[in-house]
Amino acid sequence: MSDRLIPLSANRLLAWILREEQREGRIFGVSRELFFTPLRDDPFRMTRYGRTLETPVGVAAGPHTQLAQNILTAWLTGARTIELKTVQTLDELEISRPCIDMEDEGYNCEWSQELKLRQSYEEYLKAWVLVHLLRRRFGWENDGDGPGVLFNMSVGYDFEGIRKPNVQRFLDSMQQADEDIARVLSELRPLDPGAADLRVPGTISDSVTLSTMHGCPPGEIEKIGLYLIGERKLHTAIKLNPTLLGPDRLREILNGRLGYDVEVPDEAFEHDLKYPDALEVIRSLRAAAGRAGVEFGLKLTNTLETVNRRGVLPRREKTLYLSGRALHPVSVALARRLQEEFHGTLDLSFCAGADAFNTPDLVLADLAPVTVCTDLLKPGGYGRLSQYLEVLGERMRAEGAGSIEEYIVAGAKGAAGRAEAGLANLREYATRVVGDPRYHASHPAGGDLKTPRELAAFDCAGAPCIQACAVHQEIPDYLYRTASGEYRKAWEVIARTNPMPRTTGMICDHLCRHKCTRVHLDESVRIRAVKRFIAERFPEGSLPGAGAKNGVRVAILGAGPAGLSCAYFLALSGFSVELFESREAAGGMVTGAIPPFRLDDAGARADIAAIEAMVDGIH
Repeated sequence: MSDRLIPLSANRLLAWILREEQREGRIFGVSRELFFTPLRDDPFRMTRYGRTLETPVGVAAGPHTQLAQNILTAWLTGARTIELKTVQTLDELEISRPCIDMEDEGYNCEWSQELKLRQSYEEYLKAWVLVHLLRRRFGWENDGDGPGVLFNMSVGYDFEGIRKPNVQRFLDSMQQADEDIARVLSELRPLDPGAADLRVPGTISDSVTLSTMHGCPPGEIEKIGLYLIGERKLHTAIKLNPTLLGPDRLREILNGRLGYDVEVPDEAFEHDLKYPDALEVIRSLRAAAGRAGVEFGLKLTNTLETVNRRGVLPRREKTLYLSGRALHPVSVALARRLQEEFHGTLDLSFCAGADAFNTPDLVLADLAPVTVCTDLLKPGGYGRLSQYLEVLGERMRAEGAGSIEEYIVAGAKGAAGRAEAGLANLREYATRVVGDPRYHASHPAGGDLKTPRELAAFDCAGAPCIQACAVHQEIPDYLYRTASGEYRKAWEVIARTNPMPRTTGMICDHLCRHKCTRVHLDESVRIRAVKRFIAERFPEGSLPGAGAKNGVRVAILGAGPAGLSCAYFLALSGFSVELFESREAAGGMVTGAIPPFRLDDAGARADIAAIEAMVDGIH
């Protein structure tokens, strides 16, 4: 299985989209139910760089914003700020993977681009055209507010590189793409005749986020910013590093308050931008943007440089980059520090450890748009974005807010205007988030969900809960059957591997919950309780009957849980089984030691009676 990205032509992408949508009601594997349908009265619409965005949620620059199908999938599920994968003049790099450390959540297994610059441009071009085509196909063209989405370029990593001819051609093409758009539309006409009269704006992007390397000097950052703003006339954001918070405060939060055992080296603070220098750069670029008639802002934050001491990468790699929930409180603290410096007037967007449950707080603190990367690498992928908008919409409606500005002001009673309210909300959230157990290393979400099962090149997913279960019950199967109301089917799945479901439904130590991937969404599924729910619906026992007799007799000494289970599986296989128990009744520890407030007698007796009906006797 290759780790190389292989782009598809625009007509092959559209053929894939049309075929899958018509046959399965999906696009790129995402169900239509997870698509975001924009409405004119959605309260979370916002304006960015003079454009209306249908949501304040997007995807941060990364491997998931590189190929056209990934960009389209993000857009379909509600992302309306698309931070395109960072490009640079050095477009043939060999990279050790993974080098972005999501700590205990998973791994982002790509750092820099794998496509040539021209290929990257073609991917962004195809995505731009297909977004407009799909908007019309789904009837999402609305009120003349434009496409409702922002494609934001990301370039790096130094001034000399940005001035190279290949990067200059990329920037030129992204700002003026009429001829290339006409070419793609011509390619699509045989599949969709309506492409002939589809109007697609010739500017794919007029905004850019500057992604600087760790250690980029302040003069270099300012020079690049002034060029992008003054000469290129691009709306510009600078992505800052979390080290800007300073070593004492950063380590106090990350290692002290949150309890993460990671090492941020002193060199990271020495070679990264210092806070006083950052203030000068910000003031300079804000003034330049005002003169050029474009907007300037900051993106918080880049990943955090840490020491590769856990052996995730080969030993020759000294650095590993941390992101995800461990980074979230650190970046919020940096946002607070900067906004206090500028009295709440900075244009800040946020991309560190965002998820469906903290996005409402980030928007309330005026840190929008909120873009995500780490969260999309978890189960559910792009489909997780639909929950962001559901939760945000519920919060806004609860506040009676018809717009993001109303929502921000409503969160800070007595504040004079949006800037003051946003700063007050940010202060409150920055104080609260460091104490939130969800971001602490000790939280259940920090448990290792990996299993020892070998992963082959062609393999289906192996649920960690199954691996954790002592009898490897088919947990996802019976949870699915239960959720679908197929209780008899759920019972049959449980009974295949568990002869005492009522007992285990009450007293199993349910190690499966500690490996439940749902913990990265909200909390673990209550698997044992579901098993008990199903077992209590079948009080008559109804275990599978004994198999056809094979003529072999077996005696089992002891009728405790182990002996009863052994008898059950032997009986299923056709053996004639008798059990011999020294006590007056079968059950062992189950009936003789466990107190009734943990295990009711009726449930245990029902399990034993069901097994007794399958064997030749318990003596």
